[in-house]
Amino acid sequence: MRFVDLLRTTVLLSAASATTLAIVTVAGATSEGDDRLAVFATGWWLAASLIGAFLGRRTQVTQQIGRLLAQAKAATMMPEHRPAAVTLNRLWPLLVSTAAAGAMGLLAPQIPGIATGFALIWSLAWRRQESAVRAIEERDGATFYIEPTSPVRPLQLVRTPGFRREVPSLDGTGV
Repeated sequence: MRFVDLLRTTVLLSAASATTLAIVTVAGATSEGDDRLAVFATGWWLAASLIGAFLGRRTQVTQQIGRLLAQAKAATMMPEHRPAAVTLNRLWPLLVSTAAAGAMGLLAPQIPGIATGFALIWSLAWRRQESAVRAIEERDGATFYIEPTSPVRPLQLVRTPGFRREVPSLDGTGV
C-alpha cells in the first residue's frame, strides 16, 4: 500500500470516527434529555476543530514523517499489495478506541463526546500530510510504500523508483 494512501485513509477514517461518535453522543444526550451535554459537547468539538486546524496548517511534512521518509529502505520492486490488511494493521487503535467509546456511550454519552473531539483533532491535524508526501514523491521521482510489519512495531517504508515531475521555471530553463 502506498504511504500517501494510508495517510489519506487515516484522515477519512478519523473523520468518520468523529462523525459516528458525535451521532452516539447526540443520541445519548437526546434520550436522556440532557441539553447541557449537547451544549458542552458542541463547545468541545468547536475547540477541537480549531486546535486541529491550527496543528494541521503547515503544508510541509511533520518532523516524524520526514524522518520516516529519510529512513525508507531502497527497493527495486513494489512490496506486496494488501491495502485492507495494511490499513487494519496500522489503524487498529483508531478502530478499537472508536468501538470502545461508542460502547461506553450507552452508559455515559459524555465519553463519545470527548472522543469525538480527539478524532476531530487527529483528522484535521493530518489533513495536509498526504499532499506534502505526494509533493516529495513528485520532486524526488520516488514512491513510498508501507513495508508489512507487526501491528505493534513502528511503521517502516520502502522507497521505489517512480516518475519525476519536471516543472518549467519562470525563466524558461525547465530547471
